[in-house]
Amino acid sequence: MSGVLQGIGLAVIGVLLFALIIFIHEFGHFFTAKLFRVRVNEFSLGMGTKLFSFTRGETMYALRLLPIGGYCAMEGEDEESDDPRAFGRQPAWQRILIVAAGGIMNIVLAIVLMACLLMGDDLFGTPQIAKFADTGSAFEQAGMLPGDVITSVDGYAIYTDQDLNFALAMASLDAEGETAPLDVTVRRGDETLTFQDVPAALRRDGEGTAHIVLDLYVLGEERTFWNLIPKACADTVSNVRMIYATLYGMITGRFGFGDLAGPVGTAQAVTQVAAAGLESGFSDAVKNIVYIMQIIAVNLGIVNLLPLPALDGGRILFLLIELIFRRRVPPKYEGWVHAAGFALLLLLMAAVTVQDIARIVTGRPLA
Repeated sequence: MSGVLQGIGLAVIGVLLFALIIFIHEFGHFFTAKLFRVRVNEFSLGMGTKLFSFTRGETMYALRLLPIGGYCAMEGEDEESDDPRAFGRQPAWQRILIVAAGGIMNIVLAIVLMACLLMGDDLFGTPQIAKFADTGSAFEQAGMLPGDVITSVDGYAIYTDQDLNFALAMASLDAEGETAPLDVTVRRGDETLTFQDVPAALRRDGEGTAHIVLDLYVLGEERTFWNLIPKACADTVSNVRMIYATLYGMITGRFGFGDLAGPVGTAQAVTQVAAAGLESGFSDAVKNIVYIMQIIAVNLGIVNLLPLPALDGGRILFLLIELIFRRRVPPKYEGWVHAAGFALLLLLMAAVTVQDIARIVTGRPLA
């Protein structure tokens, strides 16, 4: 029974954290709009049927049935308005800040969530080698020494221990899947040394898939009040870099459509990490969920700011054009671009959702 209650508790925590991510995003738009005295007609958490609402001043605040989004509806946002406080009548730079505020707030939330996770650690990992594995290490045999700071793996710059883990996860196995030679650059004092074709250690999971692992130990840095936020910011930047590297991998064909996951796949991932955490305790399951939500928050913040139609970044692109040429793109043309982008986004989400469901039905794990 306790297992059922724990599962319900974790599900509630996951839903609340997801709602927090949405709320923070829309609150960023809302707060900045209010700061510039733009009229906000409705601030809604959730989509679909209205469950509860109240009006304070000029704004209606609503809670809606489906916890899959939200919105901050501003006067004159998508249509012409004679109201001098309408969104469309404000200077372009103010509109850019209002639109960008949602994604920026998600990144701020990601930093806060990362800081909450790091508060439970006595030591922070670094990319500096402390010692090598007792059984011998390929890194040691290549000529690296304790005290060396790893600065690059296969061309991927290393600033944090998270960068190091990601670079190893992205490293390519050879055709037989047995070895993974790496090019590793380290800083030793004032010198920069590069070690080529270092054969990384491999570990196979239950499915027989090989994964690259570190056969060394990195130096730990004691957690203090002064390094907590810088470390949280650095790790969040590492996650941002990871997102861009993954997007680049999709563009270049390294990752395919099958590697994408939508809302259903995300829920599956949350369930999997929660279940893995429960094996060692409820608190570990909560930490795993918070970490996944931190990744989702920074993903939403960064991806939403990309200059793509239907996203905030697409709107910012049109506003930058207006700011540079001092002439607004006709709203109807901008509307057509965003409408087409939104339709393509819906098709992509539908396709990814079908794939997520098929993955669950067939029992295939997430990549």
